[in-house]
Amino acid sequence: MEEVLAYMAAGMVGLWGVSHAIPTRAVVAGFGEISTDSRRVLVQEWLAEAVTMWSLAALIIVVTAVGGGTSVADWAYCAIAGALLVLAVLTALTGARTSVIWFKICPVLLTSSAALLLVASLA
Repeated sequence: MEEVLAYMAAGMVGLWGVSHAIPTRAVVAGFGEISTDSRRVLVQEWLAEAVTMWSLAALIIVVTAVGGGTSVADWAYCAIAGALLVLAVLTALTGARTSVIWFKICPVLLTSSAALLLVASLA
């Protein structure tokens, strides 16, 4: 059961990373006329969150595949859940306060993924 929960969390986080990467051009365009430097920073930060999601998903998959069912895996799940919760709080205090629905979904999705990992660490 632990592995199923962990892989579910990895899938959710990984797909959420994809959902960040795909609309990058449209998100940047939504800011209108901004300087080239500001545009580059915006693209960097938008894609950095996607890369973070993919990295966390990959870590969950590797930990589960190599060491699932061990105390090391349990601690890794807890650490990753903590990172996801920090991102969820950050988003709740910033982007989720806008009218953009995707920012409102993000804290819920990240918290749900963290919960799956915490339950997996106890299984």
